[in-house]
Amino acid sequence: MAVNHPPADRSPERSLRIAMVVPPWLSVPPPGYGGLEQVVAGLVDALTAHGHAVTLFGAGEQHGTAAGGFVSTVAQVQYERLGESLPELAHLARLKRMITPADFDVIHDHTTIGPLVAGRRSVPTVATVHGNPVGEYGDVLGDADEGVALVAISHAQRRLNPGLPWAGTVHNALDLRGFPRKTEPGPGPVLWLARFSPDKGPDIAIRACREAGLPLLLAGKCNEPAERRYYEQVVAPLVDEDVTVVLNADRAETLRMLVDARCLIMPLQWEEPFGMVMLEAMATGTPVVALDRGAVPELVRPGLTGLVCQRPDELPAALLAARELDPQDCVSHVAENFSVERMAYGYEDVYRRFALGRPAVRETATVAVR
Repeated sequence: MAVNHPPADRSPERSLRIAMVVPPWLSVPPPGYGGLEQVVAGLVDALTAHGHAVTLFGAGEQHGTAAGGFVSTVAQVQYERLGESLPELAHLARLKRMITPADFDVIHDHTTIGPLVAGRRSVPTVATVHGNPVGEYGDVLGDADEGVALVAISHAQRRLNPGLPWAGTVHNALDLRGFPRKTEPGPGPVLWLARFSPDKGPDIAIRACREAGLPLLLAGKCNEPAERRYYEQVVAPLVDEDVTVVLNADRAETLRMLVDARCLIMPLQWEEPFGMVMLEAMATGTPVVALDRGAVPELVRPGLTGLVCQRPDELPAALLAARELDPQDCVSHVAENFSVERMAYGYEDVYRRFALGRPAVRETATVAVR
């Protein structure tokens, strides 16, 4: 593979040659659902703007990263095989043959299995953990090579498994260039936007909106077998004329729904490791009404950009009160705290410590000041 990056320079402030690795399921950025891919698209652009040489390794064709190179390990994205292990393993095996120290200083891996195989690579790996590091995933991460630097996307995620060799915590971010936004509260319904899963609480959203007397738009990812079963068996029987359902919306339609929404409801039933949809809602000026689970307190400023509830029975009143929040406060909060530039600086710090051969530091997680 001809990458043609300049020779290695070991000075602390030099630009870095970064191999950015995403799973083989979706393009970057994604045409619809795909928070990880959306984050990586913004990160590639920001790192390139900072003077680094970034090459994105993925599947299919490049669909819109504005900067950096692109190398595909397979001709088509593997979305139809999402959930299988072989497509990701094959992707990583091909990647190993493509990356050498002559071309790259560090690999930034966003895959699930990557940390487990990274010890066999000739280039050091920084791995962002995008899921909850417990259960089977926690076992995989716990068996990762000691030389792999794990990065958490929230303090809440990190607290779930503090014994892992965390090298840092870097919040996800949103590229706000060209992002639609409003100056007045949205005239539309309450919006629930997620994958159809009991973890995301669509049934709770229906009941809360019904009690508040507000219409609800359920806009969900529903193309995997488990998602379809859950929708058909649990959610569909609850749908009535006060609930509109949109399945598998594309990116443009999703943004229109966010701008139009009265507020976004997040009745989470699990420890959400981040929740990109909350950033997207606030970036359009739409406040968030959520249950206090996972990273919600790190993203939402109660009384300013949303309302955080302790119990489901508090949600109806919060949905009614959300209309009093100022859309501009929501937009400013995202711009100031979750910019791609801020995310890039966070990763640059990890890259430099790690690429210069310094060991990962087992830090004590602290909750960001709100």
